[in-house]
Amino acid sequence: MRRKQVQQSTSEQRLLDSRGPSDWVHTDPWRVLRIQSEFIEGFGMLAELGSAISVFGSARTKPNDAMYVAAEQFGRKLVEAGYAVITGGGPGVMEAANKGASEAGGVSVGLGIELPFENGMNEWVDIGMNFRYFFTRKTMFVKYAQGFVVMPGGFGTLDELFEALTLAQTRKVTSFPVVLFGTSYWGGLVDWLRTTMLEDGKISAADLDMFVVTDDVDEAISYIVKAGELADAAADEAAETAAAQVDGSSRSHPLGSDGS
Repeated sequence: MRRKQVQQSTSEQRLLDSRGPSDWVHTDPWRVLRIQSEFIEGFGMLAELGSAISVFGSARTKPNDAMYVAAEQFGRKLVEAGYAVITGGGPGVMEAANKGASEAGGVSVGLGIELPFENGMNEWVDIGMNFRYFFTRKTMFVKYAQGFVVMPGGFGTLDELFEALTLAQTRKVTSFPVVLFGTSYWGGLVDWLRTTMLEDGKISAADLDMFVVTDDVDEAISYIVKAGELADAAADEAAETAAAQVDGSSRSHPLGSDGS
């Protein structure tokens, strides 16, 4: 910096000086540190979670709704299949899935978000964190889940669904199973994808194979488990292939007596 841009005090002096305005805590550089802290806390909290499935759905679903009952079944049966359950930590479908997982003795995770119209974590969350920023929260949903169950919901549910499909379509993540639960709810959307987006060339036919639509909880669980087994087998095969290539390379280029 030169001329009028030269600071008249040192960085350390400005750090230690308690006088002056406090609006610096609302500046973008400070927000970057908050964002960083959310990533660090989330990664630290979930690093040893193990296999997990993210369950999305409406916060407005009531306990007497059939979808609430189904979400509770999902929570319980996912735990029985060896998975932890991750939700947005709120009421409705999220509460039901957390309840099913917790009552089944599994790991029930809630990744909440600061919103003016939601009142924190539901009572069935065993491991929880509230996020300031949607994008850090979304990273946790994707990074620590081996699949997604998407139940009837609103804009937030659609946002999570299409982000997951986009990441898989563009190969930003390894493909994972996506279940749309509720044929009557999702049928119109799937028909539109097929008759409008596909026919207009905006997606390919293979893109429609990235998810299944069902009304059967057991069918959904079987699909998720089978997809996990196929993914594990593919990973093992890739590791064996890589090891064989390394072994073949070392044999074709043996070391000399001097190690060169």
